[in-house]
Amino acid sequence: MGLKIHKNKLITLKDLEIKQWEVYDLDDYKINQNQSLLALSEWMQKNKLEKLICRTQILIAPPYQLKICDGIITNFHQPKSTLLLLISAIVGENWKKIYHYAIQNNFRFLSYGDSSLLLK
Repeated sequence: MGLKIHKNKLITLKDLEIKQWEVYDLDDYKINQNQSLLALSEWMQKNKLEKLICRTQILIAPPYQLKICDGIITNFHQPKSTLLLLISAIVGENWKKIYHYAIQNNFRFLSYGDSSLLLK
């Protein structure tokens, strides 16, 4: 969102929404995290917003690279799920080793299962 604002200071809240694959199209336009967050903060101040509520449809999958955070706290997901694509985008091919370890050690999967901290 900060990147979209950086490109267009007059962007509307509706146009700030992120579509499913849009993050991959925007990836060619390079700004750093500080510039992105500053653009977002200034836009919110200009529009007199104390909080930002906006829709996204982002599907994070390889080769997407995280921009702001370095990892995720999550549970173990079902095979062939889009959530497993998210894990793969963060830790790369190591997701196979992580899941193999979880299966070998009887970790619980899905919503009420065990969780893990995964870093890129």
